[in-house]
Amino acid sequence: MTASTTRRPGGRTARNTAAVFTATVDELADRGFDEISIESIAARAGVHKTTVYRRWGSKAELVRQALAATAQSMIEAPDTGTVSEDLRLLSRAVQATLGSPRGAATTRSVLAGAAASPEIRAMMAKFWDTRLAAIAAIIDRGVARGELPAGTEPAGVMHAVAAPLYYRLLVTGEPLTPEHADETAAAALAAARAGVFSRT
Repeated sequence: MTASTTRRPGGRTARNTAAVFTATVDELADRGFDEISIESIAARAGVHKTTVYRRWGSKAELVRQALAATAQSMIEAPDTGTVSEDLRLLSRAVQATLGSPRGAATTRSVLAGAAASPEIRAMMAKFWDTRLAAIAAIIDRGVARGELPAGTEPAGVMHAVAAPLYYRLLVTGEPLTPEHADETAAAALAAARAGVFSRT
């Protein structure tokens, strides 16, 4: 096989994927799920629509993967050696995402669509399952180190960390600050240590 025919990781396919994911999130932030299409995303990304259809099949699947990739790059599951610091950094990452204009607009767009569309609700269920699987490692490590009670459920802790931040964004419209993110993480940790989320 010659150098000219060898597939190079990070080549055109990777660039196209990155461009399509960026265009998808930008479309969501600007117009909302119902108003965007495979065609509008492809045009914004500068790729042919058949490339997008062939790779992702449907708008819902494309949006799900684009959101998952964006969340993975912006909200990593930290591993600092202590569950308290892991949760604090996780909460700050969520706060930074929701507090950005692009993150706030995208979140509002998708959640508004999910209220009316079974397709979007199913897409978001898959998205949250993916995020929970990544974040569960924080809780599992905390249990293994004796920092949390046995049987602590990751979903309960994740909800306790994220829900107050989403509430400020979507209900009260209050500013999302790093200090509030720290308070949210501390409250979730205190509840977890008290066994609130333990199902043993």
